[in-house]
Amino acid sequence: MADWGRGPNTNAVDDMLDVENKRMTENLASKVTRLKSLALDIDKDVDDENQYLNNMDSDFMSVTGLLTGSVKRFSTMTRSGRDNRKLLCYVSGGLILVFFILYYLVTRART
Repeated sequence: MADWGRGPNTNAVDDMLDVENKRMTENLASKVTRLKSLALDIDKDVDDENQYLNNMDSDFMSVTGLLTGSVKRFSTMTRSGRDNRKLLCYVSGGLILVFFILYYLVTRART
């Protein structure tokens, strides 16, 4: 059966369009592969960040427990006798002294 209405260059145009479609399909496939890789990387990063945040939450809870215990001991010490108040002043003065020494060492190390 003869092709009616088709010119002699129709096969060349079809071949050219077929080649172009294959090239665009390969291009699309590579982009989809890249997007899939990015999505998997993002998923891994999100899982890592969630794990980090969960660990951070447990660390904060343990620090909260330590601080609560320290505040209770400090309150008990301030409510007790005069000798403990004297000791509290010495400890407070020592902590302030340590703070200034550390501050001096840190500023000295930066220069």
